[in-house]
Amino acid sequence: MDVNQLLIQALGPILKNYWWLWLLLAILSFLKTPFMKGVFGEFQVNLIAKLRLDKEVYKLFKNVTLPTEDGGTTQIDHVIVSRFGVFVIETKNIKGWIFGSEHQKTWTQKIYRHTNKFQNPLHQNYKHTQTLQSALELTPDKLFSIVVFIGDSKFKTSMPDNVVYAGGYIRFIKSKQQQILTETEVAELCKKLEYGRLKPTIKTHVKHVKHVRNIVEEKQQKTENACPKCGRPMVLRKAKSGGNQGGQFWGCTGFPKCRTVRPV
Repeated sequence: MDVNQLLIQALGPILKNYWWLWLLLAILSFLKTPFMKGVFGEFQVNLIAKLRLDKEVYKLFKNVTLPTEDGGTTQIDHVIVSRFGVFVIETKNIKGWIFGSEHQKTWTQKIYRHTNKFQNPLHQNYKHTQTLQSALELTPDKLFSIVVFIGDSKFKTSMPDNVVYAGGYIRFIKSKQQQILTETEVAELCKKLEYGRLKPTIKTHVKHVKHVRNIVEEKQQKTENACPKCGRPMVLRKAKSGGNQGGQFWGCTGFPKCRTVRPV
């Protein structure tokens, strides 16, 4: 009897009698995935908006996917339209200590000894705001960017007023008391948003995720192919002389200021 047969005989009764335990473990693992964390975070933001914002005054749109000029898409977690402006909300379900500032390219998440870098969410939401501004034909002063952190996180550096914890985004929205849009304009913007967004289906979401993945892969490829000295891209060149004459090598595009080379 081989090892596999012995394992089957030993684990068979456990799998048969405690199948529900394995199912529970699978469900718990799924709930901890980044996708489900995002879903849970967005649900919290939706719930808070429904409980604390007057739906007659503030119109909430969830998971708004808009086409971009480059042929791709951008997906906005929440858009709230009101007489006091259009609020563009990016949700982050992240735990741990958060370090960052308004103009830094990346922020830092620290959980005990583990450190992780992630894109500055203000920069991420800037593209959302720009796309929405173009789609709704609005001036910049009528849109407000908000980043909402959900989960067990704590800011360890001073954050701008529009980077808040869950309940804080309601206070930020209600702090805008000057009416900058008429009721007619609000209704028109809601109509544009409803008809201009891509249909909120699983197919739309999958297509957007694929687009984002392609962008990430392109950035990684550029980073891997960057000059180690100056950071500029490296390109394939052909040696015109020397022992490697006719052979290819990677050369920095900053030549002649930067003469860094790398073998193929």
